[in-house]
Formats: sequence, structure tokens, C-alpha cells
Amino acid sequence: MMLLRLRLLWMLMILASAVAAPAREAERQRLQAARAPNVVLVASDSFDGRLTFHPGSQVVKLPFINFMKTHGTSFLNAYTNSPICCPSRAAMWSGLFTHLTQSWNNFKGLDPNYTTWMDIMEKHGYRTQKFGKLDYTSGHHSVSNRVEAWTRDVAFSLRQEGRPMVDLIPDRTKVRVMEKDWKITDTAVDWLRTEGVNSTKPFVLYLGLNLPHPYPSPSSGENFGSSTFRTSLYWLEKVSHDVIKIPKWLPLSEMHPVDYYSSYTKNCTGKFTDKEIKNIRAFYYAMCAETDAMLGKIILALRQLDLLQKTVVVYTSDHGELAMEHRQFYKMSMYEASAHVPLLVMGPGIKAKLQVSSVVSLVDIYPTMLDIAGIPVPQNLSGYSLLPLSSEPTKNEHNFTNFHPPWILSEYHGCNVNASTYMLRTDRWKYIAYSDGVSVSPQLFDVSLDPDELTNIAAKFPEITSSLDQKLRSIVNYPKVSASVHQYNKEQFIMWKQSVGQNYSNVIANLRWHQDWLKEPRKYESAIDRWLKAHTTPNTREEK
Repeated sequence: MMLLRLRLLWMLMILASAVAAPAREAERQRLQAARAPNVVLVASDSFDGRLTFHPGSQVVKLPFINFMKTHGTSFLNAYTNSPICCPSRAAMWSGLFTHLTQSWNNFKGLDPNYTTWMDIMEKHGYRTQKFGKLDYTSGHHSVSNRVEAWTRDVAFSLRQEGRPMVDLIPDRTKVRVMEKDWKITDTAVDWLRTEGVNSTKPFVLYLGLNLPHPYPSPSSGENFGSSTFRTSLYWLEKVSHDVIKIPKWLPLSEMHPVDYYSSYTKNCTGKFTDKEIKNIRAFYYAMCAETDAMLGKIILALRQLDLLQKTVVVYTSDHGELAMEHRQFYKMSMYEASAHVPLLVMGPGIKAKLQVSSVVSLVDIYPTMLDIAGIPVPQNLSGYSLLPLSSEPTKNEHNFTNFHPPWILSEYHGCNVNASTYMLRTDRWKYIAYSDGVSVSPQLFDVSLDPDELTNIAAKFPEITSSLDQKLRSIVNYPKVSASVHQYNKEQFIMWKQSVGQNYSNVIANLRWHQDWLKEPRKYESAIDRWLKAHTTPNTREEK
């Protein structure tokens, strides 16, 4: 009888322990969350990261970015993992490289139910809120963008109708040029004032801005493309025009074939005067100044609400903007203007006035956010927490390799580029491979000696090129990924073609490159027919 009672008592103790364990874990998470800081992430669009440090910072006044530099840590070599909106944001929200998310273009992103870092923070006791541009499940872009992305492997080049232009609002008092972004920023500030400041739990707030992305040009509506750089005299006066650099261009005959294709399809192979180029760049910088002001409104609200000292603030962008460098605008390129992004962090535990030169990328946002909150970081991520670097003394910077590899990976598989592109960036080298690694020649730049990336030295230094290519292949089997994207493009185009029926050619003729198609529709229809019948790896052959 005594033995039976002891067994019963033991079973009751085990049962009580099992019931209490979840309660203890929930209480632990609650206490952990109560001690954790608030987090605010502001993510703009198309912001060239080089503007956040010397010498780029001299061209335009960015007072709130400078405030973050003074009070926090600046990552001088931060990169997008894919230089276009949706794939880049998919990487940032998932912590995974693009070939793992398979976000190949602006309409194929993460599954809507994918567990993001914000979902995990909410599970661990954070109050969460998102405002503005998200674009990590789908970019909701036009039919023109979709067909361009799917048919980039076809042996033709189609020039978009518009080319980059500027639009000035001649008003020195016009502050709110991008009304939609300002309204979203106002909404975020109102939330801080009514909900954030009164929250009994720490909060994480995300604000996504569209600026300084170029505006859609009005002539042909949605399908015309975002080709207009628009600002007012108020913002243009923040730009130091004398410092604006007119970028050097290679002759068209010397351009890498993929670069030429990009320039051609973006309608940038024609003549541009120095005044046109300087205006485009000046207007872009003015748009960056307006973006900085929206960031500033968030920072000032946090300060006024006595939340700034309790909040980690992060500012970044999904990619940059070429603004006529390398005879291009938009992004979709591995050149610095397109791939280099801002990344600034300030707040409790973050070292002030620290500049970090190590290469990092947007996949590092996911583990960093969890690390800020004191949440264990999953082991299957492509990124690494940046806290070991931003919160440690400067003398320990060389130990960053213990936490983060000395390289970053960026990929691109979308429109305006006719071969899947892969960039391996190290402290000195930028290696860019294409397609299957054979059909398109690679590029190699020594960014320490050639910051303008005008001299491809891949053939000059074959041993370095081979070594970097081997390293790239150890990270991603890029010929296999390129083949998968090629097959995906065909399948998607076939489904779309079937959905519009025999009328597909007329639909294409009215997309933003309709002028070329209308002149010789049979030529382009035949090229598509040959592409659909072929099973070879895409190359860079062209018809004009």
C-alpha cells in the first residue's frame, strides 16, 4: 500500500511539473520581453547606401541620417541580397538568400504565411505594428514587368518607351512632395503617440517608404515604368550641385553584354547631355533628402515621447539607385549604386560614432532583430546577428569573422537583365558570375582601387577569378539555380500566354516597349516560339 501511495505521489509530481513548465516558460518570456528594448525599423526604397558616409554624404544634407551616425553604428559596406524590391524584402523578412526563398522577381515572394522575424518577436511578447510598403510576398507590379522578367532569356532586346526624366515643382515651400509616404509616416507617429507610448509590452514598429524610388511616368499609365525623378525647390536646395559627379561611361562597344542589354532595355543607350545627367542625379539626391525628413519625424516623435533611450532604431533600404551610373537608372545591377544600401543602428546597447567596414547584408536583419529582443536565433538562417559588432568595442572588430563570414551574396533573376546574376563581395573584391558560369563571361572589380567599377579584371587575374568562383559555388550551385529560374520563366510565360489566348502578341504590343513590337511583331513572336521550343541554358544573343 505504501509503495502504491509513493508511486501515485510521484506521478502527481510529474504531472504538476508538466503543467507548470509551460507556465514557467511563458513567465520567463514575459519577463524577458519586459526587459527588452522597443525596436523601430524604417526601410525606404532605392536609397544609395554610399550617401550615408564620406564622400557621398557631402552631396546632400541628410541631418537625421547624420544624427543616427553620431548616436549609433554605421555599416559602411551593407548590401542588398537582390537588387529589386520584392526579392530583397523577402530576404530581409526571412533571413534567407534569394535562391532559398525562390523569390525570383517582383511578384514571386515569400508565402503569405511565412514566419518572419516580426512573427517570432510577437510570439515572445512584443507588440507588433507594420505601416507602409511591405512587398515581401508580392510587389504587385504591372503585366509589363512580369512579361519582361519571364522573357528576359528570349533572344531579343525590347527598349522601354520612356527614358529617365525630371519633374520640378517650382515651390520653395513644398515639403510634402510624396504625399502617400508622408501620410504613412504620420500614421506611424500617431501610433507611437497613442499606442506605443502606452504599451505595457515592448513594441516593434516597421515603417516602409516608397521614396526615393522614381515616380511612375504619366504618359502610358502603369505600364510606362517608374522613370520620373520628381522633387520641389525646397528639397533641391538641400543638394550641393557643385559636388554632383557626372559618372564615367564605357563606350557602348566596350560594355559587358549583360550591362549593354540592361542599358538598352532601360532606354539609356541614346545621347544624354551632362545637364540631363546632372539634373537626374540632383533630383534623386533631393528625393533622398525628403526621405531623411520622414526618418527624422519618427526619431523626433520617439524623443518627444521619451522613448528614444528605450528604443533601438534601424534604418535601411531594399536596394540603391543607379541614377545614370554605368549608363543606367533603376537598380537590377550589382554595381555599387544599385547594390550598396544604408544600414544604421542606434539605441540602448549600440555603440555610438562607430563605423563598421565589414561586409554585411539584409539577411542579417532577421537574426539581429531577434538578438536585440534576447530571442534565440534559429540556426538555419543565411544571415548573422550584427549585435556582436555594433555593441562591442572597436578593438574587437577583427573578431567579427567569428560571427559572420567575410563575404556577402547577392543574386538577381528579374527583368532588364538577360542572365541570372550572382555577386560575391569580400573586403576588396567584387566577383560577378552569370547564368551557368560558361555562356556569359564573369566580371571582377577591385573596389579598393576601382571604386567606379570601370575596369573588369577577371581575365587579367585568372587565379583570383577562379578562387572566387569556387567560393561562390560552395555557397550556391548557381548554374543549377539559373537553370531552375529559366524553367520557371518558361512555365510562367506559357501559363500567361494561355490565359490571354491568341491575343497575346497584341497584349505585348501595348506594354511599355510596344513601339519596338509594333514595328515587327512577327520577328518577336518567332523569337518567343524558338525560346519556348529550346531546352538550352539562356545566353546573351540579341536581335534588333
